[in-house]
Amino acid sequence: MTIPKTLTIAGSDTSGGAGIQADLKTFQELGVYGMTVLTTVVSMEPETWDHQVFPVELNVVEAQLRTVLDGIGFDAMKTGMLGSVDIIELVAKHIRRSGLPQIVIDPVMVCKGTDEVLQPENTEAMIEFLLPGADLVTPNLFEASQLAKSGPIRSKEQMEAAAATIHAHGAKHVLIKDRGVINPGKAMDLLYDGTNYEWFEADVVGSGYTHGAGCTTSAAITAGLAKGLSVKEAVREGKAFVTKAIAGGFPLNRFVGPTLHVAHRLEHQR
Repeated sequence: MTIPKTLTIAGSDTSGGAGIQADLKTFQELGVYGMTVLTTVVSMEPETWDHQVFPVELNVVEAQLRTVLDGIGFDAMKTGMLGSVDIIELVAKHIRRSGLPQIVIDPVMVCKGTDEVLQPENTEAMIEFLLPGADLVTPNLFEASQLAKSGPIRSKEQMEAAAATIHAHGAKHVLIKDRGVINPGKAMDLLYDGTNYEWFEADVVGSGYTHGAGCTTSAAITAGLAKGLSVKEAVREGKAFVTKAIAGGFPLNRFVGPTLHVAHRLEHQR
């Protein structure tokens, strides 16, 4: 029996809703084997839910990378929160050295509920080291504006312009995600391959419990690529998966509500 292998290089979300926790849940639900390289640990202050980010030491990150890239391999992989310029450069070096295919870059810049870029210099490092050669990059509107070095994105035309700029940095495909900003009530995602702009539209669902939705989307797409889907097919199936996960979102505490990764199965059981 052969099972497609996937890798996530990302941070740990102690609350379980995002990061490698969301990635592994998504991989499991979609029938692929998930592996991890841990880059950061994110904790939250119980009384305020303020986030603290603790990068993993470089030698520990590198040891994990060598384990998977040299000892196992993968059919598709994704990155998430990388935490520092040094980790970004290290990850990019090992990805290039491996020559393995299907690289998805989820350019995580903020923790849910915060507006500050974790480290502004990380954006420049992503542009220089991670985007060239990436098969797909999956920014939300804020991340796209940072990668494109534009102002706030508030229209379809601005989304298309940002996608073209990000593509010019070297990514083969760009998926910009929007949840109700461009068109209230609609989740409008744009896929650009350097030639064609394709829009994926769905109704905004759920009650606003969306913690981990971005990680889940990129992980679902990675799973689809590992199973042999085209980028367009993987995006379509990934969007369907995360839409159901958001619809099943629930309050974890008074601060945060994650998506529900088993929602697609529960729907079939009704």
